[in-house]
Amino acid sequence: MAETTMLHIGHVAKTFNPGTITEKKALVDVELTLREGDFVTVIGGNGAGKSTMLNAVAGVFPVDRGVIEIGGVDVTRLPEYKRAAYLGRVFQDPMTGTAATMNIEENMALAMRRGQKRGLRWGISAMERDMYREQLHMLGLGLEDRMSSKVGLLSGGQRQALTLLMATLRTPKLLLLDEHTAALDPKTAAKVLELTQKIVEDQKLTAMMVTHNMRDAIAIGNRLIMMNAGKIVVDVSGEEKKKLTREDLMGLFEKAAGEQLVGDRMLLS
Repeated sequence: MAETTMLHIGHVAKTFNPGTITEKKALVDVELTLREGDFVTVIGGNGAGKSTMLNAVAGVFPVDRGVIEIGGVDVTRLPEYKRAAYLGRVFQDPMTGTAATMNIEENMALAMRRGQKRGLRWGISAMERDMYREQLHMLGLGLEDRMSSKVGLLSGGQRQALTLLMATLRTPKLLLLDEHTAALDPKTAAKVLELTQKIVEDQKLTAMMVTHNMRDAIAIGNRLIMMNAGKIVVDVSGEEKKKLTREDLMGLFEKAAGEQLVGDRMLLS
């Protein structure tokens, strides 16, 4: 059976503030295809274009040139809210993906109804409530016993785990993770990463995860891409990725980017 293409980025370019003193070529002719079930980690220095690429896919801004397809649908001209039906997203800030003043159950109901027309039938059924309880139980954080708690009272790690669950409730075509553990302490970050891997594997999701952490980029997923100056400069997968070390990665980067990595924040893993 032929593999399904879940994401195609074809010759995408984006320049911010063109023709001004602050002009920034953020994406330069980016070409990338993700197959169904690919879990790609994206690494690179500050300003390399990692988050810009994720935001281009999500429709945060229009691209200057190129095409973006999700699950075979051309979404290049679709606004961000219309792309939400295809995507799950988890941001760096644990506060971004949830409504703090609503309780856990209400947040999950919102996620469940994403992309649907808002009718009068907003009530949460007993069956739906049981499903949420079961999903929360899988996180192993005891949130299933706190479904009526306001989300604003949760810790950063609990909120991020909940956001992850909400982003995948409706099985998105593509899950975008933008440094989603960067704001957490190391122990909590490890727990959220472990949950991420479990959810991606269990649901056989296609995912793209931006990270600054070389160790995570190597350990997680089946494919690793590295960006520099708005371009993809390294793309390794399968066995080659499994054998990678941090030293290999630095060597690949230096070869591809033609520069030393000294002092780059990427090394502060």
